[in-house]
Amino acid sequence: MPEAMMDDPDDAEAVNTLRMGVLRLSRRLRHLGVDHGLSLAELSALGTLSRCGAMTPGELARKEHVQPPSMTRIIALLQERHLVRLEPHPEDRRQKLVATTDQAAEMLESSRRQRNAWLAKLIEELDEDEWAALRDAAPVLHKLAHL
Repeated sequence: MPEAMMDDPDDAEAVNTLRMGVLRLSRRLRHLGVDHGLSLAELSALGTLSRCGAMTPGELARKEHVQPPSMTRIIALLQERHLVRLEPHPEDRRQKLVATTDQAAEMLESSRRQRNAWLAKLIEELDEDEWAALRDAAPVLHKLAHL
């Protein structure tokens, strides 16, 4: 964001309101009880693997913004729960690829369905203009989340 934008009180307030709203909604989504006992870091790593496909532990650590030793522990915990597997790297025999299992895919899909249903129920409380604004903002929020 341009620095001058934060000098405008209306923009600064909008940024603050957006931050608080995203954090609160995210917290409520996380606490729906459909996480199957996984930590946020474990869920995030599984989600990244699900979206992006198999990758090396180092690539996954970079995408998740964690140190490689932390990712090694996350992968080990996910392996113990049969949610990821290590596969040979097709080009570099010294490396392994981390991939989700069918069990992880089923768990993630079930979680997505439950969270989407909960969010859809909240959205029913919005009027048509609010829903249109939120629908239009969804791709921008997605972009911000992945910058």
